[in-house]
Amino acid sequence: MYKLVGTDGDRLYVWMLNPGEYHIGRGSGSDFCIPHRTVSRNHAQIRVAGDDSIRLTDLGSHNGTFINGKRLNGAVDLHANDVVLFGQTEFKIAVAEQHDPSTPVMPKTILASQDPLKSVYLSINEALKPLPKKATDLPGLLPAVFEMAKTQDFTEPQETMLHHALEKIATVVPSERLAILFVSDDGTDIYTAASHIPDGRDPGELVLSRTIVNEIITNKTSILISDPKDDPRFAEQKSIIMSALKSAIAVPLFDENKVLGILYIDTTNPLHRYNDDYLRVLATFGNIIASRLLNYALLQERESKQVMEAELSRAASIQKNLLVSKLPDVEGFAIYALLEQSRSVGGDLYDFKVLPDGRLLFVLADVSGKGLGAALLTSNILASFRILYDLQDFDLCDAVRKVSLQLFYNSDPGDFATLFIGCLDPGTGRFTYINAGHNPPLIIRENGELEHLEATGTMIGAFDFATWDQAAAQLEAGDVFFVFTDGVTEADRQTDEDQYGEERMEELVIAARHDCPAEIAGSLISDINEFMGETSRSDDITMLIIKRNRS
Repeated sequence: MYKLVGTDGDRLYVWMLNPGEYHIGRGSGSDFCIPHRTVSRNHAQIRVAGDDSIRLTDLGSHNGTFINGKRLNGAVDLHANDVVLFGQTEFKIAVAEQHDPSTPVMPKTILASQDPLKSVYLSINEALKPLPKKATDLPGLLPAVFEMAKTQDFTEPQETMLHHALEKIATVVPSERLAILFVSDDGTDIYTAASHIPDGRDPGELVLSRTIVNEIITNKTSILISDPKDDPRFAEQKSIIMSALKSAIAVPLFDENKVLGILYIDTTNPLHRYNDDYLRVLATFGNIIASRLLNYALLQERESKQVMEAELSRAASIQKNLLVSKLPDVEGFAIYALLEQSRSVGGDLYDFKVLPDGRLLFVLADVSGKGLGAALLTSNILASFRILYDLQDFDLCDAVRKVSLQLFYNSDPGDFATLFIGCLDPGTGRFTYINAGHNPPLIIRENGELEHLEATGTMIGAFDFATWDQAAAQLEAGDVFFVFTDGVTEADRQTDEDQYGEERMEELVIAARHDCPAEIAGSLISDINEFMGETSRSDDITMLIIKRNRS
């Protein structure tokens, strides 16, 4: 006999392949239900013959069925150790050890509409009160509680931990079937995360009242079903297990004010009638399991955070390497650029390029949003412009239009960027430019007069019909051109919610106009830091400064 063993990354599945026909899919009506987004509702079919031969057929699934790495078209015979992918969930055909109690065979969980009449509801606070003396006398109870509570080995998979916990409970509480159930993300279904059948038999279907499940999850209530057979409504259930059931207990796995799942046990032995003491014992075990589940969640969160931090660090390194490593040396001009990010990665960019005809091209942009998404957009914009730089007939309006359309058609609505791009003729000091919705850059004349280069069009990536006008400006000896992102003017402080502002910025750059560009930028950053005090930056700060030297 064979079994189908696998995981979707969150839970373990073990299904016995007895002779018969089984449908596999995401739908709750499937014989083998895999509620994963990559699995189709009616994904595949397995037919097992009396001689244990297995035939697998793909039912036109969207993400496909793969056998040992090859996509299945139609049907194929399966053999021991074959690896099967349903979408992105991985399974293996394994030989089933007969009556192997260590193998967690998962019962199919069904939510029924009936609610047993002879149910006793007990709040979790009441259930977790100190155990009565007669309950603590149960053989093996205290050693089992102490062992479960002290075990902090998180190297074993969560599924293994759950199964070991059920094995330990079975040595204390007489039961024929034990299970730990988790609730689906949307709260509409439950599934078996771990189960234990002490004698290793087929667990059958686990039929639970939807009312009971909702009561446990919503109100954190423990439930004792003293004898479901006495309730005529249970006679209507088609489950042999349920009709033979004598007593059952279900308690919430509760921690940090949240129900993580349900711990369930039942018995068909008429000598094992559960009472309030058993309910409290199971609630105690459930509380320990819930604490361990929370620790697993915290460990997974920490590992995910470490992975994210590593990815952000790598992304920051890539983004830094995308910027020009060495500023161009242009005769007659001093050039400086600075980018300080508020996060590991950001949405500001600058770029320089000496064109084949000797003109200096410079770009500064501020992408909408923050973080990794904004960083990806900056990479997109930089790559798009750099493809165009070496065109023999490079034209500002044409380049901005092409990059804007590329951004518009290949990003989400709301993804856009303000941009300033200029092209300087070093011989004359004249430069043409496009201001695509960006903060007006400044020209600080040697005599202290100030000029603003207003927008000549809207931001890029916002519309497919946008157009831009080209304008021109002249830099004379001693003049300073200064373009910046709004992280400069909108730097704020917590004390009075005041912003640094354009007026303060302009006064500083006018006063520092005789300094070199690097000194101007340094003075501005120092003044911003003094203004902000201990307040953390909420936006990137980027500056690009070009000064025409005196002859």
